Amino acid sequence: MAGTKQETKNSITLKGSAQLVSEFFYFGINSILYQRGIYPPESFTFQQQYGLTLLTTTDEGVKEYLNNVLAQIKDWLEQGNIQRLVLAVSNVDTQQVLERWDFDIQHEPGFGPQSIKEAKVGSKDLKVIQKEMRDVIRQITASVTFLPLLDCVCSFDLLVYTHQNAEVPEKWAESAPCFITNSQEVRLKSFSTSVHKVEACVSYKVDL
Repeated sequence: MAGTKQETKNSITLKGSAQLVSEFFYFGINSILYQRGIYPPESFTFQQQYGLTLLTTTDEGVKEYLNNVLAQIKDWLEQGNIQRLVLAVSNVDTQQVLERWDFDIQHEPGFGPQSIKEAKVGSKDLKVIQKEMRDVIRQITASVTFLPLLDCVCSFDLLVYTHQNAEVPEKWAESAPCFITNSQEVRLKSFSTSVHKVEACVSYKVDL
């Protein structure tokens, strides 16, 4: 009897996509914090993800901050209320913004909060999604080859751009946009879960 080939269907729900994207942000942010020397190397540990050996923070305060922010981002992703996540790197002494990492977030056509009620799903191989995420992480890792050296003590802030109707937790506050004067921008690769699309770029200060 001849064998039959079974086709495997990959279904990505809105909630599943929100989980994938928020998880990517966790590893992406950690990679930026390590590669840009925001925290000392000894405060990071190795972790396997996307077929890569990545570094994630062991600082409990930073971990709690990231987990709280990303849990809220996951909710906004499911609700269709988030437009962009920004990681801004600033000089601690002068408060001048030196780098701005932008992650623009869009729903793919036909997807939004209503798709939960409609049980609508995207279709994309998880391995393909992870490969696209891996490519962005690799670009973050390689950014040290073109970004200026941060030769001062720096801090970071996370800014989240939401739609007007988004419910914002009481502890969250309005923030300045953290734009950089005399900046240069480098666009990074994008990835799509078939439900959400994320496009990344980094802007950095250029001394004139």
